[in-house]
This record gives sequence, structure tokens and C-alpha cells, in this order.
Amino acid sequence: MAVKHYLQFRDFTRDEYDYLFRRTGLIKDRFKRYQPYHPLADRTLAMIFEKSSTRTRLSFEAGMQQLGGSAIYLNTRDTQLGRGEPVEDAAEVISRMVDIVMIRTYEQDIIERFASHSRVPVINGLTNEYHPCQILADIYTYIETRGSIQGKTVAWIGDSNNMCNTWLQAAEVLDFHIRVSTPAGYEVEPERANLYGTGHYESFADPMEACRGADLVTTDVWTSMGFEAENDARQKAFADWQVDADMMRMAKPDALFMHCLPAHRGEEVAAEVIDGPQSVVWDEAANRLHAQKALIEYLLLGPLTA
Repeated sequence: MAVKHYLQFRDFTRDEYDYLFRRTGLIKDRFKRYQPYHPLADRTLAMIFEKSSTRTRLSFEAGMQQLGGSAIYLNTRDTQLGRGEPVEDAAEVISRMVDIVMIRTYEQDIIERFASHSRVPVINGLTNEYHPCQILADIYTYIETRGSIQGKTVAWIGDSNNMCNTWLQAAEVLDFHIRVSTPAGYEVEPERANLYGTGHYESFADPMEACRGADLVTTDVWTSMGFEAENDARQKAFADWQVDADMMRMAKPDALFMHCLPAHRGEEVAAEVIDGPQSVVWDEAANRLHAQKALIEYLLLGPLTA
């Protein structure tokens, strides 16, 4: 049987996500009630990092331990990958020693090549192109707070980065609407919009209009990792794309605000928004732990009923 990986949001079906969201709720409830749950005893997760991380490392490492398994941290600077070992060779070796692998790297091609030579499931912990684990947690947070996301409207304000790309895929898989507003020159790539946004995606030049009547407003930093050289130009280009109180007033009165963090108050989001009553960023961050536990459990054990 072919090994199942999680490299993009579209790798799973809507039915699989319905299962994962239910499972996340059960696992989180057990955690909150201090009920030990160790279905992954003697299982090992290898975490390979080329990009720096706080939430991804902590949530995967703590999550694996809470499920009864163990996690090994590998930084490419300290491994043979940092000395030019082919990704394919590393995959052949690492996947013979552990049960599951999470990779946080730059190009999506790297993780695709690794997965194609891996004997065990591979999870995308973030690439330049996609961040499926974050959107998995974000959508669970919306469901936990407001109910089903089907048919709802999400406003993405800012850069058309890996988060935006993943929201586009999620809208297609889970049947909701995504409105994207970016400065000129930072729009969603036409081929990506055509591939993932059919019937679910709309582009707005004006961020205020993108937020009008939205159920959820979300954003990210203006300069993602790997694009630091563009920071000065981006600061100027994105100046009118800060999510502030006026922008949130355009959304529905009960609209939520999300940010994957880390955030820069006074840049992509005003302090009054991220620290305000509509913000669920801390629940969103905490839910990375539980959603990823459900994901790891599913990839290793398949669907469970208990």
C-alpha cells in the first residue's frame, strides 16, 4: 500500500478533514482533562529544520511526546544534508530509522523529492509555497469557535505567500470563499489562482472591500523568511494593507481575526486588532498542537473510532 503524505492541503479529501477536525476535538478534550493517551508508544518522529521555528518545533515535539512517542530534532546545518547529501539519499536512510518525518524547508520541491523516496509518512511543516499544518489548525479554530466553515467568507489581506496559497487550496477542498487583497505586484500567481480558486476565489485591489461582510479576516507578516532583502520595498508597498479596526468594522460584527504568528504590531496588524476581542490568535496557536496530533495519529494508525 502506498505511503500517505501530507505535503499540501489538497492532499486530503473533505471527508478526511471532517474526520481530522472531529479527532482534533477528541484529542484536545482528553488533553484538557489530563487523560493520558499514548497510541504512539515506541513510535519516533524525525523533525528536519532548514528554516527557524518556534511554534512548529514545539507543537510537533510536545505533541509526539503526549501521544507516547518521541521526537528527534535535526537541523540541516548539523547533518549531512548541510554538506550536500542528496535529499533522496537522506530520505532513504532517515525513513528506515523512524516512523514519520516532518520537514520545514524552503522549496516545495525539496519535500516532494524527500517524500518520493521515503518509506514513512512525510509532513510539510512549512515551505515557501505551502503551510498546510497551520491552515489545518486555523480552520479547526474557526469550527471550534463558530461552527462549519462551509459557505463562509475568508478575507486574506497582505502578501500572496505560502499561507495565502494554502487558503486557496482549503477553500476549494472545504467549499468556502476566499477573498484576497494584495498590493500591486504581489498578487496571487495567475496559474495558482486558476488551479485552486475556481468558483471560490476572488481578488480585490481594495483591502477594505475584501473584508466587507467577511466571517474571518486573516493576515501574515509582510516579509516572509527568505525574502528579507525585499523588506524595505515591502514596507512601502504594504502600508495600506494593515489590518486595523476600520478594516475589521467592514467584516461581520462577529468576524474573527487570525494570524499565524509571529506578528509585527503596527505593520501587518494593529495592536488593537490582534489584542482585541475578535482575535483568536492564541487559540489558533494552541490548536497547532492538537490538530497535528490528530494528523500524526491518522497518518500512522489510520481512522480510529475510540
